[in-house]
Amino acid sequence: MNELTFDDFLKVDIRVGQIVRAEPYPEARKPAYKLWVNLGDKIGQKKSSAQITANYNLDDLVGRKVLAVVNFPPRQIGKFMSEILILGVPDENNEVVLITPDKDVENGGRLY
Repeated sequence: MNELTFDDFLKVDIRVGQIVRAEPYPEARKPAYKLWVNLGDKIGQKKSSAQITANYNLDDLVGRKVLAVVNFPPRQIGKFMSEILILGVPDENNEVVLITPDKDVENGGRLY
């Protein structure tokens, strides 16, 4: 693993947001959902494709707080443009578990 400096870390803009809309994404190569995330007044609403179908149902996602990288360039995922990268860690089956704050925090708050 390569070491990085604190200044390198600060280049990655990770913010908290709230999922406001979630839809199936049947056209994706791997099972995924389309998500729309409210990242606060300064950033607004952004969308993302997330391969989280193994651990989450669509009904469980709206209202959930998540952490996301907001300063990567948009990436075309099939026919859907993903604007942010929602963060997660693998479970025992190597499926994504979302990273969420353990207290209610304001949308748009930056990780530090």
